[in-house]
Amino acid sequence: MKQVITVVIVLLLAVAEVAVAASMIVPGRLEGEWADRPELDFDKLIFVKRKTYTANHYYTKHINSRWLPGGNICVLDLKTKQVHDLVPELVGGVFERFDLSFDAKKIVFAWKAGNEQGYRLYEVDIDPETAERTGSPLRQLTFPPENEAELQKQYRVGYHHGTDDMQPCYLADGGIAFVSTRCQYGILCDQPDIFTTSVVYRMDADGKNMRRLTNSSVSENAPVALPDGRILYTRWEYFDKGAVSVKCLWAMNPDGSRSVEIYGADIALPPTMIHGRPIPGASSEYVVMGVPHCPNNNMGTVIRLDMTRNIRSREPMTYMTPYVDIKSEGGFHFLYDDAQWQRDRSGKGPLFADPYPLSRDLFLVSHKPAGKPWSHPTAYGIYLLDSAGGVAPVYADTDLSCWEPYPLKPREKPMVLAAAVDPQLAEENLAACVVTDIYHGMENVERGSIKYIRVIEQIPRPWATRRRWEGDAYDQQHATITKDTHMGLKVQHGVVPVEDDGSAHFVVPAMANISFQALDENYMAIQTERTYVNYMPGERRSCIGCHETPDSAPPPTTGSIGKALTRAPSIPGPQVGETRGQRPLDFALDVQPILDRHCIRCHSGAEPKGGVDLSGTPTTMFSRAYESLLTERRGGGGRPRNKCELFPTVGENHPKTGNVHYMPARSFGSHNSVLIAMLAPDKVTLTDPAKAALAARLAEVHKAIKLTPEELLKISNWVDTNAQFYGMYWGRKNVRHKDHPNFRPTPTFERATRYESSIPEAAR
Repeated sequence: MKQVITVVIVLLLAVAEVAVAASMIVPGRLEGEWADRPELDFDKLIFVKRKTYTANHYYTKHINSRWLPGGNICVLDLKTKQVHDLVPELVGGVFERFDLSFDAKKIVFAWKAGNEQGYRLYEVDIDPETAERTGSPLRQLTFPPENEAELQKQYRVGYHHGTDDMQPCYLADGGIAFVSTRCQYGILCDQPDIFTTSVVYRMDADGKNMRRLTNSSVSENAPVALPDGRILYTRWEYFDKGAVSVKCLWAMNPDGSRSVEIYGADIALPPTMIHGRPIPGASSEYVVMGVPHCPNNNMGTVIRLDMTRNIRSREPMTYMTPYVDIKSEGGFHFLYDDAQWQRDRSGKGPLFADPYPLSRDLFLVSHKPAGKPWSHPTAYGIYLLDSAGGVAPVYADTDLSCWEPYPLKPREKPMVLAAAVDPQLAEENLAACVVTDIYHGMENVERGSIKYIRVIEQIPRPWATRRRWEGDAYDQQHATITKDTHMGLKVQHGVVPVEDDGSAHFVVPAMANISFQALDENYMAIQTERTYVNYMPGERRSCIGCHETPDSAPPPTTGSIGKALTRAPSIPGPQVGETRGQRPLDFALDVQPILDRHCIRCHSGAEPKGGVDLSGTPTTMFSRAYESLLTERRGGGGRPRNKCELFPTVGENHPKTGNVHYMPARSFGSHNSVLIAMLAPDKVTLTDPAKAALAARLAEVHKAIKLTPEELLKISNWVDTNAQFYGMYWGRKNVRHKDHPNFRPTPTFERATRYESSIPEAAR
């Protein structure tokens, strides 16, 4: 037996020797005489000392990072190598991120006093010449809301679960932007409902007049002032896209208006792009971190973005650290000298964070050399990084890691952007939209074929929907909405007309996550917008057309304006058979009655035809009809593959890092649906031969079914909006609660869009 064990050990050692034959590529020395580079025109650095966050997602440091107090906002004198703390009175807490004012005389930062408290914003004055505090005392700018104690009592699950104010940045108009969980939304793919959403807020310099600038369902991070006066930030979105991908760069005016994608809305990997900053002297270039969704705290690879290239591709990305990447979720990938990439969840290779661009080729970074895991509390120091991936050490501490290096010097103040608000629209909490030509950028779509725009809203999931009972979760959804499609509730605001020249002019609700669909004469979606815009009250904005990019030029004109601009804006209204445009999207209300009239005589009972049961009989979380229509086939290896055979759907959770690519017109929804082609063969032409053949066979079998235009609309509307089952977050869903008075209540638009329960807590 001992001999066998010895042989096994020898074999294992041999395998291990082969495994380490190739060595990990690590950064070389920074090229050239870096100390003499003109970008280094400062002699003091400001940075954060703290132990490394240990949270399990890129956005959860304020939720589940271990309590590791210590550190400070620090200044390093590059000449004397001396370091001193700027805020010694706050020793014993944890410092998050900070920003330096444009004149380098003030520092705003987030600090957390204890594990059971939230981060709050503070400010100190500093002399940029001496790097010492001036005589003004420390100022606290944000405070817990008045009901903080009640929030902690009501929603505490896994941590303090009050509110947090974090990641501040100065604005050119004197205000301060930051992210906060004061919106009180839960992350859509968090089944235990522990994780909280942070969105962008702003306030005056003294902390007054706080207001929300965005309304996203999942977290936003890292606001930074751009030279043109806008705010750059990271927005996580999954709106009919993979849930783990698409943490992308957006920008908006300091009042929240004119929000626009900068880069990454259809880039799957790296799944997270965060801590973006503009590169000085290069108006179209940025630096950004590419990091995993988990298990890290924004460590990864440094990427330079060139936005003069095609932003619907990977062309803008140049890796400054080409030996580190995130090629799948989760964890890190490191390059070895045999040109092979190896995945390492522990992150023992070289990692980077917090890039600050001194030029397009030289960056200050926080860096962990290879050897220790990503979460090591003291492994990160301050380095210089060049565009060839070389590094040079600047400073490290044996007891704490060092983060967010920032030159202590004045910088040019951005321009102040004037706000343009329509007071009447603002009073009604509306915004106005103009589409110049909806056909612009929409390939292979005949002019005149688009008749309407459908207005859809994604509703964030409020903390108030938190359940106090078991059984209602499905596939990471805390408040279940769908089976294997999207996880954020959708509601409909109605449709508006498109003129024959492709123009449209209409109003939409402000402070809402608004998305559009381009519809044909039968109200079937030709194209679906798989992202959203938060409009500000009173905002007026226009777009050229569909799939527009920043370099898109307006279509040639003959000097006339679009027809839609010659009239007042349309108000979203009802479709055929509807009494109002605003309504919930609910399978039991919209689709099941049609199935009851036309289908269940054959497709129900003990032996339904074709094995397809279209009855409304409740299943554990849905109904037999709904689950039959969203059939799940099995892929290779027996793994579930969410592939509906009757119509295309997008599963946000399957795959988590997929479904983000651009979909051409008619590739999603009714115009690519076997079900709709079967029910209305004269209105849908399928281009896929196999789908067309299947639809033709089914149409022949079901030729006796004649749907009214209203019935066809209800089914196609459901297909086009990605097959939602429940029309609101509220109510008990699991069939085990069928005797409860709040079991699957009939939704209304008003209740679906509420952020507080309409019934007493005890009755939920």
